[in-house]
Amino acid sequence: MGGPNTATSLLSHCSRWYDPSMKTAKSAPILDQLVAPLGDCLTPESVRRLLALKPDPKLQARVDDLAERHSRGVLSPAEQAEYGGYVYFDTFVAILKSKARQLLAASRGE
Repeated sequence: MGGPNTATSLLSHCSRWYDPSMKTAKSAPILDQLVAPLGDCLTPESVRRLLALKPDPKLQARVDDLAERHSRGVLSPAEQAEYGGYVYFDTFVAILKSKARQLLAASRGE
């Protein structure tokens, strides 16, 4: 269900539909701690490739549907759990991309 671009399938969309109640206050710092060592493994080229990833159309369509129905409050418990997982994953990717942007800027001397 997706190729090399699946990693950011949610990033461009979930943020628009994100409900802060979907994650605990502790999850973002934990994710940041998990991403920090990954950032140390990135090169300027791998950063550019990470930032260039595009959404997988089929997964994005599913996320779009769940997000729209979430905003109307009509998700089943299973769909709510599925969507919550996507949002959590989106948070991870957003933090990783933020770290990647910082590394790229530092490599350029910005």
